[in-house]
Amino acid sequence: MASTMTPVLVTGLPRSGTSWTGKMLAAGGELVYVNEPLNPQHPPGQCPGVLNAQVTHRFQYICPDNDETWLPAFADTVALRYRFLAELRRNRSPYDLARMVRYGTAFTLGRLTGRRALLDDPFALFSAGWFAERLGCRVVILLRDPVSFVGSWQRLGWTIYFHELLEQPLLIRDHPHLEELRPLVGCQDRVAKAVALWRAARTVAAALAARHPGILLARYEDLAADPLRGFRRLYDWSGLTWTTRAEERISRACTAAATGAGGFAWSGLSRTAYRPMDSRRALTAAAGRLTPEEVHRVRDLASR
Repeated sequence: MASTMTPVLVTGLPRSGTSWTGKMLAAGGELVYVNEPLNPQHPPGQCPGVLNAQVTHRFQYICPDNDETWLPAFADTVALRYRFLAELRRNRSPYDLARMVRYGTAFTLGRLTGRRALLDDPFALFSAGWFAERLGCRVVILLRDPVSFVGSWQRLGWTIYFHELLEQPLLIRDHPHLEELRPLVGCQDRVAKAVALWRAARTVAAALAARHPGILLARYEDLAADPLRGFRRLYDWSGLTWTTRAEERISRACTAAATGAGGFAWSGLSRTAYRPMDSRRALTAAAGRLTPEEVHRVRDLASR
């Protein structure tokens, strides 16, 4: 069972609902939300005040064999110790300064009031075992139906560059099945690549959950279909108090009408993809992002 100071990590592939899940877990007021410290892009990543270490790859792999820098850096992050000087040395634009004030204040007040850190980071997926073992995190790995996942990536025009995984020897050593991705390096078939990534992540997530008692698998579709029941379970798993405040906030956030036409937009200082939504309607909408032929192909590729 999680203690009152145990950090929480929410991870899973990008567009699997990690931002939404993280925001709902933080709705009870016991957590300080930290958005994607391992994202190699700035913002939201490359902010040494939040994480004082250099991220060089998407899905940066961290394990006991390479954590000399990562362990002290993340120890500061989960202890809510903001590194003001390190941040000022790298980022000094007006936006960066405003973000520093926001995060620095949140970290300081959170630490003084005994709140815990919540890391929302899809790029931590392959390193989730390290977060559970070395940092003592309660880890939630989000899994999403492959059709909804691929449809979301297609709508945004996203793709994956597998060399960023394959160029990390320790990652391949610990997850050798990722070698199966090598033939897709340079491939222009975005659907095939997205499904291959989904399959690889599913295999890794299942192996990590079987190996680490501090890791829980959660289906995005289950949370979206019954958010109050699903998030109450995650609150219990994470050692959070299920309160009337949390229930009301989650209920409002998961029954809100969708705002705007875009499916994804960075906004605000936290640069998170989360938007209030009607979670049940979102499930229906996700199914319509691919043609019937594409849906059949995704199902076929995902089942191999």
